[in-house]
Amino acid sequence: MVNKEIKAINEKVKKSSAFVDALMDEIKKVIVGQDYLIHRLMIGLLSNGHVLLEGVPGLGKTLAVNTLAKTIKTGFQRIQFTPDLLPADLVGTLIYNQKTGSFVTKKGPIFSNIILADEINRAPAKVQSALLEAMQERQVTLGEDTYKLADPFLVLATQNPIEQEGTYPLPEAQVDRFMLKLKIDYPSKDEEKEIISRFTVPDNITVKSVVTPKDIMSARSLVKEIYVDEKIANYVVDIVFASRNPEEYGLKDLKNLIDFGASPRASLGLILAAKANAFLKHRGYVTPEDIRIVGHDILRHRILVTYEAEAENISSDEIITKIFDTVEVP
Repeated sequence: MVNKEIKAINEKVKKSSAFVDALMDEIKKVIVGQDYLIHRLMIGLLSNGHVLLEGVPGLGKTLAVNTLAKTIKTGFQRIQFTPDLLPADLVGTLIYNQKTGSFVTKKGPIFSNIILADEINRAPAKVQSALLEAMQERQVTLGEDTYKLADPFLVLATQNPIEQEGTYPLPEAQVDRFMLKLKIDYPSKDEEKEIISRFTVPDNITVKSVVTPKDIMSARSLVKEIYVDEKIANYVVDIVFASRNPEEYGLKDLKNLIDFGASPRASLGLILAAKANAFLKHRGYVTPEDIRIVGHDILRHRILVTYEAEAENISSDEIITKIFDTVEVP
């Protein structure tokens, strides 16, 4: 019976995931290389999870998000975060109408589908909180009224890791609201040459809208249907628990390096992102490899390292690699 169900889901996924390739082809017209970035943006889109992108300026983070928005027939807002930004600049405010003697709601740029929060760590805590509340609750309260945010609603935030002057680092509890945290690296030599040849000529690269919000919403529903075996669920729980109680998994050396292990959001994130990865591979079931592919992006901002680890220059990524190398694969 189970095999029949898996076969049925597999067929459904094969048919419904055809648009993914067209979407990626459009994005790659503009973005050279950065397969990791494009792939993880797609995972965020399909699993309804917000994404935090970290990388030095000029790597194409903003361009990638902008291009993704253009390939979907949907609303897009880029918000440049600055130290003088106010919550009202983000969510909107109530304006007094002298003629009627009443307050009128003026909605802010957050009322869109894809939000690019550029340099999120440049804005003060109250602005970050306003954004993160909208991300979590998918609604905004203005005065006495609460407004639901339109579906799909996805926040893609960028932060610069090298320039810390005049920044307000995101608190760990708020970073946890992002499903994925990506570390974006430099392109290869060949990719750099391709960037030069593509963007130093008069040709104008145009991107078509190939997907509607309805396609995204139906794909998200199907992603949730993708089959996860109990062994895979146990594997995910073991990975998360190994970050909380490493000594129980033969990782005694990690005990003094981990301050706080991953939260239950990590378990949910691993399963949902792995399902989205299976969908991108046109598959109706999750494999351990799907978990490994998304593991670092789901866990790197949820495992907090101790001062001892920082002193020894050990990052959460190295700890995650050790956990994956040790926890038994089903």
